[in-house]
Amino acid sequence: MTQQLATGRDAVLVEDAALIRMMGFPVLEALPSRAVPYTEVDPFILVHESRLRLSDLAGVDTRHPHRGFDNLWYVLDGSVSTGHSTGPGGAMERARLSAGALLALRTGRGAWHAEAIGADELEEGEDAEFRGVLFWVNLARKDKQAEPSALVVEPEQIPVRQEGDATIRVLVGEGSPVRLGTPALILDVELPDGGEVTTTVPPEFQGFAYVLEGEAEFGANRRRARPRQLVLLGRGDEFRVTDASPGTRYLLMAGKPYGEAPLFNGPYVD
Repeated sequence: MTQQLATGRDAVLVEDAALIRMMGFPVLEALPSRAVPYTEVDPFILVHESRLRLSDLAGVDTRHPHRGFDNLWYVLDGSVSTGHSTGPGGAMERARLSAGALLALRTGRGAWHAEAIGADELEEGEDAEFRGVLFWVNLARKDKQAEPSALVVEPEQIPVRQEGDATIRVLVGEGSPVRLGTPALILDVELPDGGEVTTTVPPEFQGFAYVLEGEAEFGANRRRARPRQLVLLGRGDEFRVTDASPGTRYLLMAGKPYGEAPLFNGPYVD
């Protein structure tokens, strides 16, 4: 039997995230992209990165509704609280997220969500900076009326493995307690000493990398990318990152597309 060789995915586009404002705060928006239609990143709808000081959120009412997708919030640095209406009878529940924690909120038929802080963060943080990444992943139309639910994954519950020169935290994928509506990989990949890493990505998946720190050459065609840039993956069954500077870190997001055309209406995706 002839062994089939793995096909390396190219980096078909490298694009800077846009600087926008949400609820008055500056946010980096990697998705939606100005150059990439949703059909090429399906099932991923939105990627936002933000850096805020705790005092920026003090006394601000950030409560807002969502519907029709999985809302994931990953804390990179600092500590922050979140509220979501997934308690009995739709009551608001609060969870405190420390660095490395992940909130997976299935908004389903509709849920309220709030990014906020509590008195404990203010007392302990001395106006520390919070940094996080928020991403929305679509739900199939048949699942959009699902019961809203929330899962807080603590840092020690996130599987960690070594691959090449990288330390990989599996936010979604093998060993993770988070289940999306479609098969997917969401990986936090860090190369503390630089070097290279090759990640297997099922050929039916499509997606991208989002660079957080450092810089490296992405894809079989070795396109250089740096922080605040989205790297769109081409076709293939593995994704290679080479010549990474020490401390390079990126999120790799890939999933099986639904092939459905969602209706976008602000916080609602129908």
